[in-house]
Amino acid sequence: MADRLRVGGDLEPEAMAPGHPDPATEEEPAPLEEALLQVEDSCSDCNCHKPGNSLQGFVPEGKSPFPEIFQTSQLLFYERFRAYQDYILADCKASEVREFTAEFLEKVLVPSGWQALWHTNVFKVLVEVTDVDFSALKAVVRLAEPYVCESEVNTFTLECMKELLELKEYQLPLQELWVVFDDSGVFDQTALAIEHVRFFYQYIWRSWDEEEDDEYDYFVRCVEPRLRLHYDILEDRVPSGLTVDYRNLLIQCEESYRKFLNLRSSLSNCNFDSEQENISMVEGLKLYSEIEQLKRKLKLIENPLLRYVFGYQKNSNIQAKGVRTNGQKVTHVVSSTMMSSLLRSLLRDRFCGEPFKEDIEIQFHSDPLSAINACYEGDTVIVCPGHYVVHGTFSIADSIELEVIHRGKTTVENCVLQCETTGVTVRTSAEFLMKNSDLYGAKGAGLEIYPGSKCILSDNGIHHCKEGILIKDFLDEHYDIPKISMVNNVIHNNEGYGVVLVKPTIFSDLKENHQDKTEDNEAVKIQTSGGADAAERVDLGELIHCATDEIEIYERAADLSKQVEGNCEIINELVAASTQKGQMKKKRLSELGITQADDSLMSQEMFVAIVGNQFKWNGKGSFGIFLF
Repeated sequence: MADRLRVGGDLEPEAMAPGHPDPATEEEPAPLEEALLQVEDSCSDCNCHKPGNSLQGFVPEGKSPFPEIFQTSQLLFYERFRAYQDYILADCKASEVREFTAEFLEKVLVPSGWQALWHTNVFKVLVEVTDVDFSALKAVVRLAEPYVCESEVNTFTLECMKELLELKEYQLPLQELWVVFDDSGVFDQTALAIEHVRFFYQYIWRSWDEEEDDEYDYFVRCVEPRLRLHYDILEDRVPSGLTVDYRNLLIQCEESYRKFLNLRSSLSNCNFDSEQENISMVEGLKLYSEIEQLKRKLKLIENPLLRYVFGYQKNSNIQAKGVRTNGQKVTHVVSSTMMSSLLRSLLRDRFCGEPFKEDIEIQFHSDPLSAINACYEGDTVIVCPGHYVVHGTFSIADSIELEVIHRGKTTVENCVLQCETTGVTVRTSAEFLMKNSDLYGAKGAGLEIYPGSKCILSDNGIHHCKEGILIKDFLDEHYDIPKISMVNNVIHNNEGYGVVLVKPTIFSDLKENHQDKTEDNEAVKIQTSGGADAAERVDLGELIHCATDEIEIYERAADLSKQVEGNCEIINELVAASTQKGQMKKKRLSELGITQADDSLMSQEMFVAIVGNQFKWNGKGSFGIFLF
């Protein structure tokens, strides 16, 4: 979405493109015997399911009577991410990939006694594994009995296949083997482990990776971005033109690198005396420069944030229309049906609030997409309550304003919100539900929550924004605090904080009342938005002592949040902030001569639930409070 989505109607786009979860977690890995078969029920960015205790099987296509093989090619992003991060590659360097992979396979792979389908581009043949050479990532095999083979040509007889295996010394790469299905569960880990090796060398590993070996974590530097790109392409989250460009760049880079290796090998035995050798040196430098340029382009597309920007600029088929020739701006109203009460409310609240300098043209549409397509620069789209289905994706090239009616409810599920400027705003009295969706790219906060609103976030990804979630918590007593539920979201790679609470500056008066307290009272550091490094400290122990109800809620929430780092920190800060607000409110009422303060604010907790959220790689941390 190019501009702000102001929430409050009942807008429910169907899956534009399913996302994928971000497994950024600090938890300890599960035991190896469970690692490949159990995935935590925690995801973001997408639809995610928890695999069962065993894999399923399927019969390979073809006319030959092959047995069932394990179905492993449909693994989720999270399952592959977790396997590579926690159990296979960990923090290895590029030069250590094969060593780490071999160590992993040695722990989980059954070394013999199972059958597999040896599948190449030319033939398929049933073999039996008798041993595994872990260091070479190869299996020692023999032909299974009875002999089963299928090929597009008829030359692969039993004798020919025996000769071929003899030439290969009866050793086959593990990635060319598909394990024959067995419902006992004994070979499930073997099938999954081989799938991870196969997928890695087919989609992740590049032949030049070892050339760039350094102290940086290979997983973070190469595996994660390439894995994300692969699933983004699978889920149609990357423009087709950009996908074609990426694959062409890969082919070009592989060819150039192969030429460079051959040239370097030929020069290694030369004494650099002949003119031909000098020419080869110049050619080698040209190839090296070409390869570096190609690799830079590949990294640009592999980087999630840069990919979105690059893809939008290069592959967007729409162009901004600009302003109308007459300079007029139009308000587009989206409503499947229009009741008289809604029309009166719309006229009263939206069009009759201020005297008009000139008439405003209003156009009505039955769905959001037709309204957006009719927009010019500066137009406004108002989405009235209703159920709207949007298939595929749409882009907004012009700068427009997209609202939903205030005081309503909006549901966004299985959607990808690509924000070019601002993100999603949940206004006062609005209710917003976002589930299994992905939001990224906002120049401000990805999600901005106003006082008096209700916001339910479940299994989403919010990333690559200025801030992840910004909560506006005003002091004025006529504002209710927002009601927020956050469950199993992944908030990562935001420039600032994962979650930010914006508050008035109320702490200076409170500090004076606690200067004489003992040093063992816990203090909370409050981050300020003025850009200064100085921070004020507030006596958390004394503040919580003033609100016993807060303590009970804090303890319950803290127990739930132990499983994920970041949740407890947010609850801790919010308890202190909410208590301080209550103290300040009592002080204000006391100054007005009111001796008994209303504690209703303290009973209204901002977070209804905050469980299972993950915070990773946010520039300033998981949580911060800005004072104004």
